[in-house]
Amino acid sequence: MKVLVVGGGGREHAIVWKLKENPEIEKIFCAPGNAGIAQIAECVNIKATDIVNMVKFAKENSVDFTVIGPDDPLSMGIVDSFKAAGLEVFGPNKAAAIIEYSKAYSKELMKKYGIPTAAYETFNNFENAVKYIKQTKHPLFIKADGLALGKGAVYCENEGESEKTLREMMIEKNFGSSGETVVIEEFMTGPEVTVLAFSDGKTIKPMVSSQDHKRVYDNDMGLNTGGMGAFSPSRFYTEDIAKVCEEKIFKPTAEALIKEGRPFTGIIYFGLMLTPDGPKVIEYNSRFGDPETQAVLPRLDTDLLSIFKACVNQTLGTVDIKWKKSAAACVVLASGGYPEKYETGFEIKGLENLENKENLYVFHAGTSLANGKTVTNGGRVLGIAAQGENLDSAVKRAYEGAGLVSFEGMHYRTDIGKLKPAQ
Repeated sequence: MKVLVVGGGGREHAIVWKLKENPEIEKIFCAPGNAGIAQIAECVNIKATDIVNMVKFAKENSVDFTVIGPDDPLSMGIVDSFKAAGLEVFGPNKAAAIIEYSKAYSKELMKKYGIPTAAYETFNNFENAVKYIKQTKHPLFIKADGLALGKGAVYCENEGESEKTLREMMIEKNFGSSGETVVIEEFMTGPEVTVLAFSDGKTIKPMVSSQDHKRVYDNDMGLNTGGMGAFSPSRFYTEDIAKVCEEKIFKPTAEALIKEGRPFTGIIYFGLMLTPDGPKVIEYNSRFGDPETQAVLPRLDTDLLSIFKACVNQTLGTVDIKWKKSAAACVVLASGGYPEKYETGFEIKGLENLENKENLYVFHAGTSLANGKTVTNGGRVLGIAAQGENLDSAVKRAYEGAGLVSFEGMHYRTDIGKLKPAQ
């Protein structure tokens, strides 16, 4: 069969890599892909958001099954377009994907159905928002309602920072229309955990836990990024906490979406805060996380395509999803200056050093080919992932891999996976 994966980052590289394990798949296309994906699939020069040409390509090339990676095309209704063309596709339709592309909607959903989350208020008027932050306890979070490349949640220590952030979002429109409406949230404390879950619109099955590092520098310093690394499992996510999340968050979310006429087929990303009052939802995403996917999929012991097909066919409840007892970690190698201005086009040296290394994987995020060489082509360039018997060994192996490659301006965090529960 022929499979198309939409997207071109580290998440999509990990998805393609995992799908390659299925012998029934004779051909994998990836649009637009990147230099690493090009080594294991045929890359197609179509932007992920070019829905018309994506559907056209799938039809003309007799693609049997399509997997949507990024959030942007999901928010634009790419799944609806594929289904309208009679094509089998994995991912939520536009109605269900709203849980990511509208933070205001997702917060209202949680409030309506009693799903634990931070206290909040929503504003689409700058003056009213400023008035609110002047009488609200700090620190707090201000979040752009719409998609903002993982950078739309801003931590504000005091009133001055809050007003500056509101001005940047609502007046200066740093995030375009995504910041016209904002959600102002109370500051929650506790470790963060990510749980991705497969959903077929009726049944929801959580994956193993993971944790990512969003800040650019060690010790969670610096600006928010799309993610500088991840590891799985979380050191904090116990079996007891998992049961609470299943009963109070995962199943209620799936059921709420059904009641709202938005049954969700695809991946629900649960960003959780393990607060002193119990686990609460920070945010939902409507697809695999990046770079959490690069730490989670290496641990999957069940064929990924079979799970995707079960979700589409609403038979997920019959699938026994198995996971390896190993741990995994992913270290992101970023361009100099990221997440602000950075240059691209630098040759990546040492990739050959990572070939055929047991339990060590290279997932390309921002790369391309130029004159036969692999060069940087994004802010987050590579994800070096590794498996180990435990988290410490997986982290050690990932950093050993990171030390084998280089490019001009390369930087990465040195504390991925080092967070530990209080003794």
